[in-house]
Order: sequence, then structure tokens, then C-alpha cells
Amino acid sequence: MPPAVRVRIAPSPTGHLHLGTARTALYNYLYARRNKGTFVFRLEDTDEVRSQENYTQDIIDGLKWLGLNWDEGPDIGGPFAPYKQTQKIDHYTEVANKLINRGHAYFSYETPEELAAMKEAQKDTDIAHRYDNSHRNLSKDQVEKYVAEGRIPSIRFKIEEPRVISWHDNIKGEIAIEASVLGGDMVIVKSNGVAIYNFAVVVDDIDMKMTHVIRGEDHIMNTAKQILLYEALNHQVPEFAHAPLIFDLDRAKLSKRKHGEAVHINKYRVDGYMPEAMVNYLAAMSWTLPDGKEFFSLPEACEMFDLYKISKSPAVFDVQKLNWYNAHYIRSLPIELITERAKPYLTLVETQTYSSSELEQIVGSVRDGLTMLSEIMGATEFYFAKKLQITDELKEKALSKDSAKKVLEATLKHLGDFPFGDHAGCKAVVDKLGVELGLKGKDLYWPLRAALSGKVQGPDLGAIISILGPERVKSRLEDILCLCA
Repeated sequence: MPPAVRVRIAPSPTGHLHLGTARTALYNYLYARRNKGTFVFRLEDTDEVRSQENYTQDIIDGLKWLGLNWDEGPDIGGPFAPYKQTQKIDHYTEVANKLINRGHAYFSYETPEELAAMKEAQKDTDIAHRYDNSHRNLSKDQVEKYVAEGRIPSIRFKIEEPRVISWHDNIKGEIAIEASVLGGDMVIVKSNGVAIYNFAVVVDDIDMKMTHVIRGEDHIMNTAKQILLYEALNHQVPEFAHAPLIFDLDRAKLSKRKHGEAVHINKYRVDGYMPEAMVNYLAAMSWTLPDGKEFFSLPEACEMFDLYKISKSPAVFDVQKLNWYNAHYIRSLPIELITERAKPYLTLVETQTYSSSELEQIVGSVRDGLTMLSEIMGATEFYFAKKLQITDELKEKALSKDSAKKVLEATLKHLGDFPFGDHAGCKAVVDKLGVELGLKGKDLYWPLRAALSGKVQGPDLGAIISILGPERVKSRLEDILCLCA
């Protein structure tokens, strides 16, 4: 019987949560849930210079926002919590020493200057830069000489050539890599005692009993190196799956340098995107449900996810498509949830002037026109304004005709006829007044819209009247009539 599925997301806290990392986390989460396995979150923080706690918190917050709750890791506990590599330096050294004792690794004493000179010398050749393995078989006298000079060695792992490293990838299919392109014997522990990525990740995956490694295809060369390490450590190689990278519309890889904050999950969280939309879009980039369904929830995706159905071709990030997804979820999620999520964007107004029910009606009246929740302030601020600002342009467009004054006066006169609280009923009263005045269309609606919202477009007019209520409607109509006098 195969072991229970264990997968992980293992970002480095050297930057904010990237869209690509978020999608990788999503695929791991879906695979774990589909197979009743365990989803592990750990931090690969061996880059002691660039790793920062604020990035760690950003990654944690981003994954939680997406709803990708892990089974082991920060805030959860477990034998390796909080899964930081910097807490395991001695352990990595111990494992590296085992490789030395087995003849798979050795101490390498080159100075940074010597390595730089080697790289410089190779610039004028057609051969890609690689380590020349010159310290693989040092004599006892050479070692003693380097030690006497005070050199502190790194530990290198032997990459034997010729050799083809091959595996069946659960997304890409059959992959084969020539050992000669891996750059020669690789450092696994630096001279300062810190394990490098390719070594630390293998040790961690062994310690944490990972059965599957699902990540981006930019790790394919790393996978070839890591398979060699698994073999040297006499451990079962996990199954690998390499997802296609995410490109922009010009087929350039998404990067902070070129695309700025647009590559970070936090930007979309701050801008008022729905996590449901982001999850749906990230999943759908390279994976299609069997029935072609475009909108699906996280639980639905968990039930149907299949690695073999992920496309081998690069994914394309199209913010307009994401906006389409987001607008759908703003319209379709429960109004109570959307209202709660909208509140942080309404801090500039006194929302307490309306009841909870009325606030939901306000949000409901504008959500069909929203792409993201950060737009809600501009869409709803007229509801909260104590006095509207009427521009000369608006006055000329909607309030300059004699008929405009008649509409406002008739509405004010028949204010008692409006069934406030009933959007459709309020709209019906306006239409009835239009029949009596012989007015319709812009001549009927624009004066009221301008007087009540300061715009000629926006939410349903009946909703505006109904939500504002009799006192606010009366006050605004009187203000505008004075302005037009």
C-alpha cells in the first residue's frame, strides 16, 4: 500500500508572496485534499541576508487569505514547526558528513577569488560555466596546506559524469537531463556552515516524509540534482510534478523587476479582490475542469483536481480576465459577506448613519458595477454626503431645462407617495410622475439622479431613493431647487 500523500509549499521569505508561488501552493493544497493527504507549509530561509520576518508574515497572510490552510507548519505545530531551515543548520551538517563518509561528498577549499577567476577564465570558451572538480581528490599534503592557510572549506557533492538523470514527471511526462549540464560538483554546505537550497530541501523533504513535490518548471534542473542526492542518501525519490510558469500577455515571465507589485498577492488583497476569484483564476490558468466549468469553488476544485490535466504550456496572466472573475464573485457572493469585506474601504464616511440592513442595500445597489471593492468608496460616497457638490457641467447637462425643475418639484410634492424600503415601488412612483408630466428617459431621470447622487449614471434610481429615505431625499431636492432658482 503506497504511503499517505504528503505535499508541501516551501517559499523563501525573501520577498512578498508571488502569484506563481500562490498557484503552486494552490496545486499542492488541491492535490492533498483530493487524495486525503497532508499539506505542509515550511519556510526555506537559508538566504540569511535577504530573509525577513515581514516577508514571512506576508506569505502567511496571503495563503490564509486564499483559504489554503495547512495541516502542519506555522500556527499549527508538529515535529518541525515552524519549519525554518535556519533552525536545522547542525542537522544539515550532520547529513553532509554522512555523504563525505560514504564517498559522495568532499571538502573544497577554494577561495571566493579563485572561484571568480575560474569563472572569468571560462568566459572566453564555448563551455557553460562549471566547477572543474579540482578539489575532489586533494592529497593529504594539499589539505594540510589549505588548513594551515586558515581556509574554511565548503562541502561539495560529487556529480558523476557521464550520467543521464531521468524521471516521469506527473505534468511534463518523461524528462531526461545529462549530468554534464549541471555545472560540476555542487556546493551543498557553504563555508559559513549554511546549507544551500538543493541540499537543504532534500533533507527537509526526507525528514518530513514528502511523497510528492509539486512546483514550477523553473526547478527542473534542480530536480535532476536533487534526485542524485536522494540516491546518495539511499532514500526513495518522491514523485515530481513541474507546473508551467506564468507569463504576461507578451509572453514574458512575471517578475517584480518588470511588473512591480502586480506579481504580488498582497496587491490584490489590498485592492479588494475576492479570494474566491483569485483561487478560481489561478486554478483555471493551466487546469480545466472536465465539464469545462469556468466558475468553481475551492471545495469543488478539491474534489476534481488532477495533476495530469494541467497544461504543459505556459500560463498567461491576464488582469482583465481576473477582473472578469472578480466582478462575478462580487455580484454572486452573499451580500452580507460582500458588505463586511467592503467596510475597510468605507472608512472615510460615517457608515453608522445607516443601519446594517441599509448598508447592505447600499453595497447591493452598486456591486454590479464594481470590478474590485476598492472602487466602492467612489461608487457609494453620495449616499453618505451631507451636501452634494454639483459641478457646472452636471448642472448644464441635467438641471438646466425648465422640465428639470418640474420633476424635482413634483417629486418633492409627492414624497409621501414613495414606499421607502421598496426599490421597485419607488421607481414605479417616479415613472407615474413622468406620465403625469409628459416626461421620460433622460428628461425624467437625470434631474433626479443629479439632485440625489451628483451623477447622471449609477445605481438603480428606485434603489437610490429608497435607500436615502424621505429626509435625505427632501433635503437634497430642496438644496438643488434653491441652486436652480
